[in-house]
Amino acid sequence: MSRPHRPKDPSGLERYYVLTGGRSGPDGPAAGLDVATLIVSRTDSRTAPAPGAQAEHEEIVRRCRDPLSVAELGAHLGLPFNILAVLVTDLLEAGRVEARDPIPASSASGRGPDIALLEEVLSGLERL
Repeated sequence: MSRPHRPKDPSGLERYYVLTGGRSGPDGPAAGLDVATLIVSRTDSRTAPAPGAQAEHEEIVRRCRDPLSVAELGAHLGLPFNILAVLVTDLLEAGRVEARDPIPASSASGRGPDIALLEEVLSGLERL
């Protein structure tokens, strides 16, 4: 009987499983995260790492000194959305980062999207 093949580079699914502790997506209030949600550090990333924190958690805190969208963060870290969402959820629950709506309420003025503009954009795309 041959030994099972183990990858030398844990960059695939095994790595994701370890990073998330086997979780496949965020739970609770963080389940509403999307790619446009802005993540901002609430702690000074130059301080000592939190006990038990993974290197990826610390990298998220460090990169988010200035607001970064979940999509940008995923591109920087090379992680799929669902894996990154689990890591960000851990940090949200620990109070190390906060999630912000990408469009501040004050600039939205309580109005929805400009339907006429969206229809013009759609019409232009259809003509392409």
